[in-house]
Amino acid sequence: MLPYPQIDPVALAIGPLKIHWYGLMYLIGIGGAWWLASRRLNRFDPTWSKEKLSDMVFWMSMGVIVGGRLGYVLFYDLSAYLANPTLIFEVWKGGMSFHGGFIGVMLAALWFGKKNGKSFFQLMDFVAPMVPIGLGAGRIGNFINAELWGKATDVPWAMVFPTDNLHLARHPSQLYQFALEGVALFAILWLFSRKPRPTMAVSGMFALFYGIFRFIVEFVRVPDAQLGYLAWNWLTMGQVLCIPMIVGGLFLIWLAYHRAPAAPAAAV
Repeated sequence: MLPYPQIDPVALAIGPLKIHWYGLMYLIGIGGAWWLASRRLNRFDPTWSKEKLSDMVFWMSMGVIVGGRLGYVLFYDLSAYLANPTLIFEVWKGGMSFHGGFIGVMLAALWFGKKNGKSFFQLMDFVAPMVPIGLGAGRIGNFINAELWGKATDVPWAMVFPTDNLHLARHPSQLYQFALEGVALFAILWLFSRKPRPTMAVSGMFALFYGIFRFIVEFVRVPDAQLGYLAWNWLTMGQVLCIPMIVGGLFLIWLAYHRAPAAPAAAV
């Protein structure tokens, strides 16, 4: 068993002001995505300015934050937020849904693309390889918060999390998700997008592999207490939400290679 590192969730406290690691992880994810996007900008559209790129990153970041929070409320704990609506503003305590954030990004891409002469999938293909940076950073934030841990296990790398009242050695499922949704997904998408791909192919790869990776990790991750398992004592809400991503990703890849000619790669 490995000792949990006992990292204080508050990175910096200045009087009553507290800066949480969870929030900093979002800043790291957004900043990293903006930096990589700026490196790929000329290949995506040489007429775009850095200011336009910054606008796109801003609106998509709003999609992540607002969509992620509303998605958690709607998908995971609606009754609690209806009973106490002010809880929705306590984002430093966690409670963000990837699938809600994903919907928020899609809506932002649809709106921003129409405003700037780009199709929905042109923008989604452009941003998809950068999204794993934010996903990986978010999972590190979950780990620091000692939340979303895994099932009890006797594997040598199991940890006892301070938020677990049962004090059981558990899978550090946040780190599994960091490795798969962050590192592995980034490598797959970055390498795949370096060569010319038809429109929708990169978006399809993102949806497919995120769905697969998340579906797998859910087998060792404890489901949200207020929901539990939805069926068969193993199916979780996360897995239910990943099924359409896997199916949709496969369909987009098939459609991309059956309908669209190869487009210039938007890579470094």
